[in-house]
Amino acid sequence: MAARRGTRSRHRRTPVKRGVTVARPFAAPRRRRPLPAAPLTVPTNWVKFVFALFLLPICGILSQSFFTSFARATVAERLWAGEEFWFFSLGAILWLIAFFGLPRPIVVYVFGHELTHALWVWMMGGRVSRFRVSRAGGHILTDKNNFLIALAPYFFPLYSILVLALYGGLSLFFNLQPYGRLLYALLGITWAFHLSFTCWMIPKNQSDLSDNGTFFSLVVIYLINLTLLSAMLIIASPGITFASFGDEVVRNIADFSHLVVTFCQRFNGSL
Repeated sequence: MAARRGTRSRHRRTPVKRGVTVARPFAAPRRRRPLPAAPLTVPTNWVKFVFALFLLPICGILSQSFFTSFARATVAERLWAGEEFWFFSLGAILWLIAFFGLPRPIVVYVFGHELTHALWVWMMGGRVSRFRVSRAGGHILTDKNNFLIALAPYFFPLYSILVLALYGGLSLFFNLQPYGRLLYALLGITWAFHLSFTCWMIPKNQSDLSDNGTFFSLVVIYLINLTLLSAMLIIASPGITFASFGDEVVRNIADFSHLVVTFCQRFNGSL
């Protein structure tokens, strides 16, 4: 999915190269004038690369907090014994069997991918003037683009959010509590759909990633997906609250800070 800046030009569509095209207003040609000496500039992707390096410790701290909380929830609090866990897992397993054993629904994925681009354009005050989807690929034409719009399909589980929105809307008028198991199964299917297609698409030289710096894009995608998983764990586990998870994060930050200070002291002592 390509997050490209340009004019209203058509571009090749393939199953792995779709995305955002930015429409720029037409400007009348002007006479060329001698340009002053340009100041020293740093490429944006270099800045993003350095920023991603600083995000790596946050990814490590959040990963440790998530897996520690998940282990505590599954072993001490028997999260695995609840019907929420089993039906969510059943939905995820059914989807993975379909993903690897049946023809993949490319059009469904492409539609969700481009619609996610469009939703994030609208949320950020932009406009979408063209929306194209086919099995060969798709793209949108918009007047706004940034790294969140370009990377949104890789961390925004659109179909899972639509399932939750539909369930919440219908529950205002009907008693849907007897269908809770179906909700968990659908969430498992749609979340596995999001995760499997994300992992499948990332190695396919996506310009959504390369245009923003592949390393930076991967770090952002991992961090936001892990944040969503952590929120789902907190909601699903009665013994884990946002406060307790925050305490776990703070402890891991303190441990990491102590490790850094100790390393710096030993490094200075060896000089």
